[in-house]
Amino acid sequence: MTCEEAINYIHSASHSVAKPGLERMRALLAALGDPQDSLRFIHVAGTNGKGSVCAMLDSILCAAGYRTGRYTSPFIRVFNERICIGGEPIGDALLAELTEEVKAAVDRTENVYCEFELITAIGFLAFVRESVDVVVLEVGLGGRFDPTNVIKAPLLSIITGIDFDHTQLLGNTLQKIAAEKAGIIKEGCPCVYGGGKASVGRILSLIATQRNAPLCAVDHRKFNLRSMTLEETCFDFGELEELRLGLLGSHQITNVQTVMTALEVLATRGLEIGENAIRRGLATVKWPARFEKLNDSPMVIYDGAHNPQGVRALIKSLDIYFPEQTVNILTGVMADKDYGEMVEMLKPVAEHAFVVTPPENPRALDAKEYASIFERNRISADAYGSLAEGVRAALEDCKRREVPLVCLGSLYLYRPLTDAIGQALKEMS
Repeated sequence: MTCEEAINYIHSASHSVAKPGLERMRALLAALGDPQDSLRFIHVAGTNGKGSVCAMLDSILCAAGYRTGRYTSPFIRVFNERICIGGEPIGDALLAELTEEVKAAVDRTENVYCEFELITAIGFLAFVRESVDVVVLEVGLGGRFDPTNVIKAPLLSIITGIDFDHTQLLGNTLQKIAAEKAGIIKEGCPCVYGGGKASVGRILSLIATQRNAPLCAVDHRKFNLRSMTLEETCFDFGELEELRLGLLGSHQITNVQTVMTALEVLATRGLEIGENAIRRGLATVKWPARFEKLNDSPMVIYDGAHNPQGVRALIKSLDIYFPEQTVNILTGVMADKDYGEMVEMLKPVAEHAFVVTPPENPRALDAKEYASIFERNRISADAYGSLAEGVRAALEDCKRREVPLVCLGSLYLYRPLTDAIGQALKEMS
């Protein structure tokens, strides 16, 4: 297989499997020799913040000298980003080789697998092949029946926070969603909880108690925010002062507290992580498309907010960085998201919406339909037939009126949109 053939094979897998459960995943991994059983994991679930928490932990562990594996989704620019070794995406040759190995195992089991199951198996093989010390493993969806949940006894489970998302699969109450995500809590293994509604905390506490798993909620009293700029966030946590985080956005305040609490627990689990590694890891961490500054003049921010909780955090960030100022919005979303509620939430901050259809995705919501939702919420909006047209119009308007441009919606929009922004800025200079 070439790398292109490998990726095509992965994408050709079924996007849905009728019966939820882990039996298929266990059968596939058994055919591969159960690579996951020889690895040490930090398992991360939650509605939002999973990827940022994984990125911070990975960066800190790398700075501490550990050889890490990182498994996250979705990818932003290239598929290989989903499986990282030492903070770098897996190489094309190794991806192709391991995909071929997984394909042979699939043929032996004679089961039908979804794409995420195949990628998870490839990731486990890669982490064993590369002899990583610890894997930072992000849950794909939910927890209880997620393919990553075949692991047996992680060093630590993390549940970043819980809100409404994928309600058709996880349940229509926060308590049901919490119970699904708590499926990653394992017998006797500690779990860190980022915090949230008391009813959710009670569910997690009950399940953790049933499994003899120490549950450690973030102690927000240890956190002191010193400053937030469009360059960095400076804070204290416990006895550590003037830590500097390279990731922007109000949501990272919660995420970094979860990370700092996780580090305290990991220290009791045999991972030695010094203060210098924490400082270097936080200062140098990269996690694109999450309140990422793309340009200074005009100011362009990209944020992958794709559900109400994400938009709520985005608005809070805008209030911090651009107080008492409205912004232009450039957006496109998937049709299965709660876009009506998201638009309503944007009313206080949105000056004008430039609406596009995320390209090459059958789940994308048509730009004209989405623009009509903005108009119904009394936000002026224009729909554009191409991404390039929408980007050029948005940048020109922002430059003329000196207002920031905030790009948000689907993470699938990131690569084509940033390419279009780069081209438009080049033409405008």
